[in-house]
Amino acid sequence: MTATGEPPVDVRAFHNEVAGHLLAAAAREEARAAAARFAAGLDWLPAAERAEVERRFAAEHLALARASWELTARRGEELRGEYEAVYRRLRARLLAGLLLGLALVVAVAVAVPAVG
Repeated sequence: MTATGEPPVDVRAFHNEVAGHLLAAAAREEARAAAARFAAGLDWLPAAERAEVERRFAAEHLALARASWELTARRGEELRGEYEAVYRRLRARLLAGLLLGLALVVAVAVAVPAVG
């Protein structure tokens, strides 16, 4: 709780939520603009039918954008998992190398006075 009694704000989550809303609004506007450009060439259609074509085109455009975002998000999650696994293996190798090096230094430090 903050001094005012309100729960603390997770700034990162808030930023992501705002960014998501802005991205969605931009996608809707892009879909509307693409639909209007497409329907502009259909001037032979009555206005009501042209409006329906625009609505359907915009809906399809948004569906394709959503599918693309979901695919990108899934691939990002897959890559994150792969990179995390590689990082864990690399970190384990580095730790093993450091421990081996330390063991060699200790062995040499113990053996050198015994020889001399």
